[in-house]
Amino acid sequence: MRHDDIIALLLRHSIQPSAQRVAVADYVLFTDEHPSADRVFSRVKKSLPVISRATVYNTLNLLVKKGLLRELILAEGKIAFDPKMERHHHFVDEASGRIYDVPWEALEVKKLGSLEEYEVDEYQVVLRGRRAARRK
Repeated sequence: MRHDDIIALLLRHSIQPSAQRVAVADYVLFTDEHPSADRVFSRVKKSLPVISRATVYNTLNLLVKKGLLRELILAEGKIAFDPKMERHHHFVDEASGRIYDVPWEALEVKKLGSLEEYEVDEYQVVLRGRRAARRK
């Protein structure tokens, strides 16, 4: 996405587009990774050495608040960010730590009788595993 398009996107979501916010958005909103805040910081720092860790964290939180980014807590104490806002599930490769998107329609959740007294607003399935050994 072009620099001007990122600025327009931020403005449409009532975000003042500073150079630091644009740099963070340019990476995190258009990646197929699910980066941690530290990953975003190290990646953006390469192109914008003056950026601070606090600015990255604050920008990520603002992008989440404004609905441009989703915060994922897939393991205790580990937060990742996902720019894909449409419904989908995730698979975590336990060997590499990489997170993959799984299409919403690939999984079906049924038999939730134990939750019948609750109104479920949202859910996602998180699958975990490792690449299977190749069979001969």
